[in-house]
Amino acid sequence: QVQLVESGGGLVQAGGSVRLSCAASGRTASIYSMGWFRQAPGKEREFVAAIRWSGVSTYYADSVKGRFTISRDNAKNTVYLQMNSLKPEDTAVYYCAATRAAGSLYSSRSLYDDWGQGTQVTVSS
Repeated sequence: QVQLVESGGGLVQAGGSVRLSCAASGRTASIYSMGWFRQAPGKEREFVAAIRWSGVSTYYADSVKGRFTISRDNAKNTVYLQMNSLKPEDTAVYYCAATRAAGSLYSSRSLYDDWGQGTQVTVSS
């Protein structure tokens, strides 16, 4: 099992930036890729971005492409989500997740095995 802890959320004005971090521990050698998801009040949890645990492949939801960047630091077992040009509709609890499912980068939350507790990001207009 992999333990995930997110940090870096908070309140930011529209147009601003925030960087989220996700520290992984436990059986990190089993991770194939990591993802970020978000859940706004009254809505389903949705995919934001994913990255291979080793390698350079990334994958983004259309709604964040060009504004958000996912990256990782394997030496620190940490994945980041740099969020720029934030909009009020980006307000949500952001979760990181890890999957052992190999072969591709996945947007389906059902394919992710381990989840963090989430961190709130609020974008004011």
